[in-house]
Amino acid sequence: MPKALTLGNGNMLVCFDKYGQVNDLYFPQVGLENHIGKDSLHRVGVFVDGNISWLSGSEWQTDLSSPPTTHMGYIEAKNKSLGLTIIFNDVVYNEKNIFLRRLTVKNEGPRKMAVKLFFCQEWNIYQTGRQDTGYYDPGSNAIVHYKGRRVFLVNGRTGDHGIDDYTTGIYKMEGKDGSYRDAEDGVLSKNSIDHGLTDSSIAFNLDMEGGSEQIVYYWVAVGKTIPEVFDLNNYILEKSPEHLLQTTKDYWNAWVDRENFNFHGLSEELISLFKKSLFIMRSHVDSGGAVIASGDSDMLQYGRDTYSYMWPRDGAFTIMALDRAGDSYVARKFFTFCNRVITDSGFFMHKYRADGSLGSSWHPWVTKEGAYQLPIQEDETALVLHALWYHYKLTKDLEFIEEIYNSFIEKAANFMVLYRDKETGLPKRSYDLWEEKLGVSTFTCSAVYGALNAAAHFSGLLGKHEHEKKYKEAAEEIKKGVMKYLYNAERGTFRKLFNHDGGIFHYDETLDTSSVYGVFRFGLLSPEDPILRKAFGVVEEHLFCSRYSGGLARYEGDNYYRSGHDIPGNPWFVSTLWLVQYYIALAKDEKDFDRVKQWFDWVASMALPSGILSEQVNPYTREQISAAPLTWSHSEYVLAVIAYLEKLEELGIQKTDSLILERNRKADALEDAALS
Repeated sequence: MPKALTLGNGNMLVCFDKYGQVNDLYFPQVGLENHIGKDSLHRVGVFVDGNISWLSGSEWQTDLSSPPTTHMGYIEAKNKSLGLTIIFNDVVYNEKNIFLRRLTVKNEGPRKMAVKLFFCQEWNIYQTGRQDTGYYDPGSNAIVHYKGRRVFLVNGRTGDHGIDDYTTGIYKMEGKDGSYRDAEDGVLSKNSIDHGLTDSSIAFNLDMEGGSEQIVYYWVAVGKTIPEVFDLNNYILEKSPEHLLQTTKDYWNAWVDRENFNFHGLSEELISLFKKSLFIMRSHVDSGGAVIASGDSDMLQYGRDTYSYMWPRDGAFTIMALDRAGDSYVARKFFTFCNRVITDSGFFMHKYRADGSLGSSWHPWVTKEGAYQLPIQEDETALVLHALWYHYKLTKDLEFIEEIYNSFIEKAANFMVLYRDKETGLPKRSYDLWEEKLGVSTFTCSAVYGALNAAAHFSGLLGKHEHEKKYKEAAEEIKKGVMKYLYNAERGTFRKLFNHDGGIFHYDETLDTSSVYGVFRFGLLSPEDPILRKAFGVVEEHLFCSRYSGGLARYEGDNYYRSGHDIPGNPWFVSTLWLVQYYIALAKDEKDFDRVKQWFDWVASMALPSGILSEQVNPYTREQISAAPLTWSHSEYVLAVIAYLEKLEELGIQKTDSLILERNRKADALEDAALS
């Protein structure tokens, strides 16, 4: 099930299902240590007239969204048969590790009603499935769950009092379903302690007159020691839950609106999706700089693992989007993280955990023939260096560049210069950006071309002219190699990849959006070049899912979560938005943006009410499938919108007072001057 909402503060990431129930809570790093996870849940239930009703039940109509002005969840749950409405306002406090919910419970009918509100928590601390402890603390009137250096305190208030009922227990072991079953008769057993795979339930009694409403606050304080969570609990009570909710709301409101964007010609829906995308991306950035691809624990890639890792590629695109939207602070932390994890040889491995340790992988160190190979996707190394150049253009932070020149820039650039085939001048084989095929791909070659030009610019800035010359020459050799070996003049497009052995070339002619996008994105050819125009036309003609939902597939015959065989593959947000970015680059006057806005509308129509974009879409049902949210999808939307705004200003259609757009414009002019 795609996640319907995500909230975070850089240390915690909380994910919700479509019913407003929590089923992921990452701590102490974003994407690392999910203490709920797949097959566990934090339920919310209502006991009225002798019956329990869970929010996931069919009797509830639940609408989940998020305001575009702040990083907050808004959930409205209605039960017409009971005459009850519950409105949730949810935040992860931006200053401390606290998850806070405000529930406004409304009795919509005329009769007086006794309502008992249940919160049931299933924990899987450290994801080990055993050895947790849950206990009731009478001093704080709260439930505490702990294992080692992970502690979770559950508490709440309504009016002038706290929890009215409680119990602890175990679930999914020894034949126990969980303590939520204890709530079915409306009375909890007050079991004060348990251990194993523990859960708990707490409850609040609400006596409601007809037409009245009451507010209930619920929170989870998270820390590494029991005294720490007690201090957090006291902090909440001292400051008041409402104060924490409001200050969090105000902080994120200031964060998202600090740049004066003029969204000329864009609908409120598109503007809202832009801002929500910024929040979603930011919630997936760890305080240590890692950017995880998705916090969706329900999505198992190839059935074996989740997306809660940092792929340097996805991270680079996300950071470019946040950087261009004005958050250079988090961008610098990302590059510092990358500087720390890059190998001594100058390349990135497949993916990383948020703490910098190596993530799981399926790339082998030997070929099928038993020869040694690097288990890498070289475009990941190239993209981070490319993104760093954009960061410098925006910030002019030369001190930071000088600080990491030897340890990152020179190291990565030297690797890319050396890791090339002598015959073709192109990068040696590595896995393609889709992580599926080994070969010399157009996208990877294009990314390396862009990265080496970035390294040359950096070297020139710092007076390292021998390095500058070396990187420029290598980049030009790669450009010539792409046009010689990867451009198919007969078909009018670029090949996906090739392999060669003993002078014999084996070409993969699969049409792939990344091939033409790479040539465009990294400047091998100008957007107006007839070769590139035709190549994009061929790709759009063959990969557009015109019969059903619209949108562009990644490549011909894409079988990853494929929904049917009369389509080239499922449409992806990433590949669709790449085409949009190309259209923006071609625009000459305002009418040329008509189809751009149509594509923007298509993206917005596929988004969840909270703004979440998944990896891909089922073209028959238009449902989101695979990981949701996917930060890469959101980054491409933000990059496309900013490119649109910059193009409007470039064409003189709309002047803006946005400092960030002016900064971006000057940055692009700097790159044009450097390239010339």
